Amino acid sequence: MARSQGEGVEDSVGAAAQLLGDRWTFLILREAYFGARRFNEFAENLGLSRNILSGRLKMLVAHGIFERRAYGPSKARSEYRLAPAGRDVFPIVVALLQWGDKHLAGREDPSIVLRHTRCGADADPQLVCRSCGEPIDVGEVIPSAGPGASEWTRERLSQLLEDSAFAATDDEHP
Repeated sequence: MARSQGEGVEDSVGAAAQLLGDRWTFLILREAYFGARRFNEFAENLGLSRNILSGRLKMLVAHGIFERRAYGPSKARSEYRLAPAGRDVFPIVVALLQWGDKHLAGREDPSIVLRHTRCGADADPQLVCRSCGEPIDVGEVIPSAGPGASEWTRERLSQLLEDSAFAATDDEHP
């Protein structure tokens, strides 16, 4: 895991970015959400070299993002299924999709639309408060030290300025 300023432990954002923060990892996950399971499906869909794909899949299996399972009559081949930790990455991929549609797609319509299977409508997932169910914006939360926070993290969070992104006002948002 990544190390931070002398404490030997980085926060969860840094640790997750170190594990997941590469283009190919997110594209492999995208393909898994689209139904790819076999090595050749990933390789063909992504145009990724076999050695890079093999390395990423091994890393994702080692970290519990994928489970490797034997398949076929002889069970000599493997497929890669999303493990619970891999399914939990879905909101991150959706957030990247939405951000890309908003800030990178320009005037073009989105190339992928998420349809909610329960109601049949196009979904527009959003971050909501688990207590009240209201949407959350960066200006409406304040990070505070959790039970596992290091002294460095506690000190850093105690120094957040009132004019940080966490204290954004409504007139700063369109």
